[in-house]
Amino acid sequence: MAFSREDVQEGLRIYTVVPWMPYLLIGGSACAVILFFYLPFTKFWPLTMLLGAWIVYDRNTHSRDCRRSTWVRNWTLWKYFGSYFPVKLVKTHDLSPNQNYIIASHPHGLYSYGVFINFATEATGFAKIFPSITPSLGTLEGFFWMPILREFLMCLGARPVSESSLKYILTQKGSGNAMIIVVGGAAEVLLTRPGETVLFLRQRKGFVKLALMTGSHIVPCYSFGENDLHQFVSFPQDTWMNYFQETFQNTCKRFLGTSFRGCCGQGITRGSWGFLPLRRPITTVVGEPLPIPKIENPDKKTVDKYHALYISALHKLFERYKVECGFPETQELLII
Repeated sequence: MAFSREDVQEGLRIYTVVPWMPYLLIGGSACAVILFFYLPFTKFWPLTMLLGAWIVYDRNTHSRDCRRSTWVRNWTLWKYFGSYFPVKLVKTHDLSPNQNYIIASHPHGLYSYGVFINFATEATGFAKIFPSITPSLGTLEGFFWMPILREFLMCLGARPVSESSLKYILTQKGSGNAMIIVVGGAAEVLLTRPGETVLFLRQRKGFVKLALMTGSHIVPCYSFGENDLHQFVSFPQDTWMNYFQETFQNTCKRFLGTSFRGCCGQGITRGSWGFLPLRRPITTVVGEPLPIPKIENPDKKTVDKYHALYISALHKLFERYKVECGFPETQELLII
C-alpha cells in the first residue's frame, strides 16, 4: 500500500500531539518514580545520586536565568503540532522592546494547546510577529522537579508562576520580556465546555498587583476555540460516579495545583474515537497593552481599579474578534 506525501504529513501531525498533556505529565511522573524509587535499589543507583545532586545544585535555574534554546523552540515537529488543529497567532498592536509585559491568557481550556504552541515554540512565528520580545510561559512549579521534563521545559523558556520567578524576569532581566500567565488556572479547567466562554477571573487579581509592583503593562490575550477541543464526561448529581469525580478533581487541585477531567476526542485514525483533541482551529489574539504605573505597594483600591480596566479591555477584544474567529454574534463572554 503506497502512502502519499500528505499521508505522511498527516501521520506526523497526529503523532506530535500524542505526547502532549496528560501524557507528558504522566511520563514525567513515571520517570521521577523510576529514577528515585526503583533505580536506587538496583546497580544503577549512582545514576539516581547524580540526578538528585544535579537537581539540588540546579534548583534555582528555572526561576532565574533558565536555559532557553532557540533550536528546541524551532523544532520542525512544533509546526506539525500547530497545523494539527490548526493554531494561529494574531497581533493587533506592536509590543515595544523598551517595556516588559504580562500577557494574561484566556481561557485555560483543558491543556492550553494554543498558549503552548504560540508562546513556548516558534510554530506560529512569535519571534517574527513580535521581534525583540522574549516570551516566557508560566507553568506549575512541580514540573521543574521532574527529571528530564524540567530540562525540556526550560529549553522552551517556561518558568514557574511563583512570585519570586515572575518578579525576577520582570525586574532583573532588562526590557522586552513578556511573561505569559494563564490566569484562570486549575479552577478554569473545571469550567471548560464546548461552545461556552466562561472565565474564572473576578477573584484573580494577583497578576494585576504584580504588574503594578513591577510597572509591567498587561496585555489581554484570548484563544478562540480552546474550549472546543474535547467532549467531557459528566454524571448526574447525587450519584457515586459524580461524587468520585468531584472528589478526585478537588484532590488534584489542592495537592497538585492542577485539575483533571474525564474527556474524549478523536482517535489516531481519521473518524475514530479516542483521547486526542478534536481538530478544530485555535486563534490566539494578542490585544492592546494596558499601561500600568509602577507602584511598589499598591493598595486594594488601586488593584481593583486596574483589574476592572483589564476586564473591560478583555471584553472589547472578545467582542471585536469573536465573529472573525468563528463565534456567533450572540456569543457572550461570561466572567465569574
